[in-house]
Amino acid sequence: MSYLVLARKYRPGRFSQMVGQTHVVQALVNALQTQRLHHAYLFTGTRGVGKTTVSRILAKSLNCMGPDGQGGITAEPCGRCPACLDIDAGRFVDYTELDAASNRGVDEIGQLLEQAVYKPVAGRFKVFMIDEVHMLSNTAFNAMLKTLEEPPEYLKFVLATTDPQKVPATVLSRCLQFNLRPMAPETIAEHLALVLGQEGIELEVGALNLLARAARGSMRDALSLTDQAIAFAGGRLLEAGVRQMLGAVDHSHVHQLIEALAQGDGRRVVELCEGLRRQGLSADATLEEMTVVLQRMAVLQVGAPTSSPDSHELAALALPPDETHLLYSLCLHGRAELALAPDEYAALTMVLLRLLPFKSVAQGGAVAAEKKFEAGPLTARTVELAAPKNTQPARAHPPGAEPDWLECVSKLVSDEALTGLARELALHAQWLRAEGATWVLRVEQQALLHEAARDALLQALRRWLDPAPERLSFELGPVSDTEALRRASAQAARQRQAEAIIEADPFVRQMIGQWGARIVPGSIKPWSSQAGGTV
Repeated sequence: MSYLVLARKYRPGRFSQMVGQTHVVQALVNALQTQRLHHAYLFTGTRGVGKTTVSRILAKSLNCMGPDGQGGITAEPCGRCPACLDIDAGRFVDYTELDAASNRGVDEIGQLLEQAVYKPVAGRFKVFMIDEVHMLSNTAFNAMLKTLEEPPEYLKFVLATTDPQKVPATVLSRCLQFNLRPMAPETIAEHLALVLGQEGIELEVGALNLLARAARGSMRDALSLTDQAIAFAGGRLLEAGVRQMLGAVDHSHVHQLIEALAQGDGRRVVELCEGLRRQGLSADATLEEMTVVLQRMAVLQVGAPTSSPDSHELAALALPPDETHLLYSLCLHGRAELALAPDEYAALTMVLLRLLPFKSVAQGGAVAAEKKFEAGPLTARTVELAAPKNTQPARAHPPGAEPDWLECVSKLVSDEALTGLARELALHAQWLRAEGATWVLRVEQQALLHEAARDALLQALRRWLDPAPERLSFELGPVSDTEALRRASAQAARQRQAEAIIEADPFVRQMIGQWGARIVPGSIKPWSSQAGGTV
């Protein structure tokens, strides 16, 4: 007897056996139990999520006669009557499956519709199932519209597509639409464990998790990969063999990379990337695995419970929360850069090394000794290294001149009284205190403290303020309240407001809910005030 692949052997035969599509199953079961049946159904979703399977189960539910031949429409087809057996075997005369990818013309649809005038021969209903319906030509769609809208009472249409956006609105409006969602890796892994238990296959949980993630939400792909992995490992399903088959990166490599990045050891990062090259491990898989590990680290860092088996190892990786989020973003977006680089391993190295300059800036801002600069009325000079007199963060509104400082900066910038480096110096400087006629300001970047910029800022203050400071003194260190930070905060608030408006839009929600659409990260931008709006 020839071997039957797992994807076919374990295809669900009734709604109760379907996995991960509860929202679709519940609606269809309720409709069958109350016999509130629509004449046309449209099932959408990516490959391998159950579109054809649910169509066949629906056809059996409509035509099941029961083991004794006295049954009626049911949500639980018996699977033993001639109708159920023939539909499963693909030979039921009243159930027709048409592949629109190879039968997309008006002639093929015309031949199908010619059968609609004849009543069922062996069953209760005729069921026409058109797979990949979006591949039909415009004339074919037009030819079926009238029959699709008002079919005979004994005829049901079932349409399936992976790309509903290409289906004309005139067809969508005539169908009851269900979106079959990609399945979660946990759901796939749980189902694989049940299947392999029935098959008596030796397995490791880590291997199931790898296969579930590699399936990308498709149960059929998961079962096909499982067949491949069993053959690769000679009848067993072990994590090491599955990793080798998929080219997946072991957690130990990822942990070593994160540990090197946490220590700021760029040389070690380069050596580890070269080791991945020598082992032939995928650069893309490395970044993907790093995003998984970093997401788990972020969950641990906020104190949320996690079922991750390597939680103790993750907790030992000394990567601060802000760097965890930054590295996650770098890895996530870095995957798109791999195809642009002449060498994917060189691209991988650059993506990871990108974190190190941020660490240098963060460490540099925390040093105890800071340079102090002083600008006089006419000249500016650099004085000796000195620790700042006030090492605590400045108050948001200390008494004296600070409220005048932020108002002054905003006014000078809006009136274009400051340009170039002087403008950036004013925007990024925080007022600390007044020492007589001297104002003490703090900035984070030494590059801003150019002599000409300091002189230009002092002269602009003298023109705008009365009385004005006689001199400006600058310290290097972290800032907490500047005009630049306030503008960035306001811009972030506008960005969040714009995203919230788009996400709450009814049409956008319909696109996401029904058609599986997604909002491309970074594609939403708030209107600027110059454009006449705030969002």
